[in-house]
Amino acid sequence: MIPYSRQVIEEDDIAAVEAVLRSDWITQGPAIARFEAAVTEYCGAQYGCAVNSATAGLHLACLAMGLQRGMRLWTSPITFVASANCARYCGASVDFVDIDPRTYCMSIESLTEKLADAEARGRLPDIIVAVDFAGQPCRWDRLAQLKARYGFGLIHDAAHSFGAEYHGKRVGSLGVADCTVFSFHPVKILTTGEGGMVVTDDPSLHEAVSMLRSHGITREPAAMERQDEGAWYYEQQALGYNYRMTDFSAALGASQLAKVDRFIAHRRKMAARYDVLLDGMEVERPWQSPDGVSSFHLYPILLKDSETRHHVFDHLRSVGIHVQVHYIPVHLQPDFMRSGFKRGDFPLAEAYYERTLSIPLHAALTDAEQDQVVEELKRALDEAG
Repeated sequence: MIPYSRQVIEEDDIAAVEAVLRSDWITQGPAIARFEAAVTEYCGAQYGCAVNSATAGLHLACLAMGLQRGMRLWTSPITFVASANCARYCGASVDFVDIDPRTYCMSIESLTEKLADAEARGRLPDIIVAVDFAGQPCRWDRLAQLKARYGFGLIHDAAHSFGAEYHGKRVGSLGVADCTVFSFHPVKILTTGEGGMVVTDDPSLHEAVSMLRSHGITREPAAMERQDEGAWYYEQQALGYNYRMTDFSAALGASQLAKVDRFIAHRRKMAARYDVLLDGMEVERPWQSPDGVSSFHLYPILLKDSETRHHVFDHLRSVGIHVQVHYIPVHLQPDFMRSGFKRGDFPLAEAYYERTLSIPLHAALTDAEQDQVVEELKRALDEAG
């Protein structure tokens, strides 16, 4: 089988995890702090807080930024459901902004129009979660302008874009969002198994995320509300969660991080090779903005119509090529439609969904496998007419 994406685990990764498993610490030990420091150095942020998933990171970011019942969060409908669910975990409401038909990220034009309308109605969002899609960054210069104009909190959902760049700066150090959330799921750029990280330049935000990831508990004497009673003493100062990363996951992440530039370079090489191999075929290749450099988490193509997509999907799966669709628009999920969203609310996102197909792209994909993908894709398109 050729998967659409997969982890690359090498002997040094196994050795790093084994070393932790043979040590005195396997849960909350020194490997976590080392991994946090390595990630923040790599992406250029001041602080990093490792968590057990990007979903946890998004939830904690919302909590740390004060999101609560009666408040509003906006995000893109073309994303994984976690980008919206993080608001609902806090009791806040969710709305969406349609996508840019070229980048598939949130449309700045649609966002600008929607913000102006919301201001007139007194219903501005409290937080916007801007999602870098498939590894390609959003238009962060324009988001900075809108944030300054309207004053909303801004979370950078960089689950797809670790190692990507925008205007020459690496994601995590763009200086626009209040915080950036990475994913280290096995299909992402690097992996810790399950895992994620919240990076920020705001010390108070980092402190809040760090405490909330561990039950809202602090052991820091300077932060105690009552007199320290001894070395055993701790205080729960807020309702937090067990969102902690393990030490062996962090060890795997640190080992992966040492190779991440190689992983990304290979993804970019294979994406460029797809661009050549697919030239002249009846598919729309992913457009890349000159403002940024993608880390190519995905290589999504657009086919002629939904019927063609269905045929191509079935054919490729039948010959062992595990293509995927990213994503079903979040507002069309039954759980969201029950709250009032309906088909037609975000037409560009819906039109994209009808035609999109993610073909295999990962750091271990070979030329021969890629040639097979393209050959079978061509065969499926010919059959579909």
